[in-house]
Amino acid sequence: MIKPHRLFHVSDLHFGVEHKAAIQWFSGAVAEEKPDAVICTGDLTQRATHRQFAEVRNFFRSLGTPVVIEPGNHDMPYFNLWERFTQPYKRYGALRDAIGGVLELEHLVLVSLKTTVRAQPRWPWSDGFVTKDALAATLAELERLRGDPRFKILTAHHPLLPGPDERKNPTIGGDDAFAALSQAGVNAILTGHVHVPFDMERASGNHPVRMIGAGTLSTRLRGAEPGYNVISFAPDTGLAIEQRVYSAD
Repeated sequence: MIKPHRLFHVSDLHFGVEHKAAIQWFSGAVAEEKPDAVICTGDLTQRATHRQFAEVRNFFRSLGTPVVIEPGNHDMPYFNLWERFTQPYKRYGALRDAIGGVLELEHLVLVSLKTTVRAQPRWPWSDGFVTKDALAATLAELERLRGDPRFKILTAHHPLLPGPDERKNPTIGGDDAFAALSQAGVNAILTGHVHVPFDMERASGNHPVRMIGAGTLSTRLRGAEPGYNVISFAPDTGLAIEQRVYSAD
């Protein structure tokens, strides 16, 4: 039996209003279990301040394991509008450069899709928006990986499709992106944003894709307790998801 890769998938830390006890709980699990990597799908900070980014950097460095991150809608400056519109990912980019962000595993590969924009023609600006350029960049990376036998996991902040109880997709361009990405060979998609974990399979044509959402480790709860996902994959056993929930008890 092949030893599976193990990833801890976390999202929406919202440093500035982080859930301190849940953060400590998560850090303890990383130290004890030593996953291959921690994947964080956005909203690292609450207001993208320099102080909050410094706290996130110190947190990730303390884990002692590879970390891969995505930008969330909260990770662009809120108070410095000039920077938001001219260099929206400057602070996020400095964090990414400081902690790394490239992960090479034998049996799986991660591909990124940016679902955030500095502004959009609707309110709120917090919802997902997949631009043509962002999708093209991701599809180009998948084309480069054509023929690569590894399991392909896409990481993004916003879910590309609505949940089963939602009629309208809140992510603009999400339906087209999902169809194109599934056709290009994506096997699973990891996201955050909604603060409620989920695990479901959706398909475009004959290409099923596992869609996996992590909850939050912040105090901004939306009907679910803080938590994270443990993702295991091996070619002979496939993909397995464990949802872990924080309890003060």
